[in-house]
Amino acid sequence: MNVMDRIRSEVESHPIVLYMKGTPEHPMCGYSSRAVEALAQCHAKYLAVNVMADPEVRANLPRFSGWPTFPQLFINGELIGGSVIALELHASGELKRMAAEAQHG
Repeated sequence: MNVMDRIRSEVESHPIVLYMKGTPEHPMCGYSSRAVEALAQCHAKYLAVNVMADPEVRANLPRFSGWPTFPQLFINGELIGGSVIALELHASGELKRMAAEAQHG
């Protein structure tokens, strides 16, 4: 499976996916840390993909999504955006609603 198919499969087979630098337990940048924190406050269950551990994904995800930076948050197969957008959605209560709907159908 090539990397673009692998990304597509991850995004389509998990309700919430966060491509980030590091892991939720050990984020490697402030933006990834803030995205993890926002998702945690929403009690969201998600697949976290460490782009630092997978150079192929790190190089190709921006091409897949059209978004140049990390982290990248996908909900129901759709790119939501990076940490700034995730934090804005969290502040408005939208992230919690979106995460609940994605996880519970």
